[in-house]
Amino acid sequence: MKRETLNAIRALCLAPVTAFCLVSAAQAQTAPPVSSSTDMPHAQMGKGMGGSDDMKRSMMMNMDGMQKMQMSGDHDKDFVMMMKMHHQQGVNMAKAELEHGKSPAMKEMARKIIAAQNKEIAQFDQWLAKEK
Repeated sequence: MKRETLNAIRALCLAPVTAFCLVSAAQAQTAPPVSSSTDMPHAQMGKGMGGSDDMKRSMMMNMDGMQKMQMSGDHDKDFVMMMKMHHQQGVNMAKAELEHGKSPAMKEMARKIIAAQNKEIAQFDQWLAKEK
């Protein structure tokens, strides 16, 4: 497989992750200042950003994993391996939404994403098992 094709696949898979990181960075720069610990009750400290931080950290690890993934030269297998990683990241993000999100609409969407992505991950695993 041509290196250009592999790079295009990587770029396609990393585009949503990159967009999320850019939006997160922009939001962090425009977010209102956080109160100091002296005027915040101890129970409130650490709330709010934990889920977002976890989601961002998870995405960064996934991006790193995709960047380091050795290409096999088999276009189908490389596609499946990268898409499986991409879908797993979607599941991880959706789980973070269920745990930390407040919007019922977004929680419902997260449930749908988890179901759909897990189904496709299982299909990727089945295909990989047959190809070995």
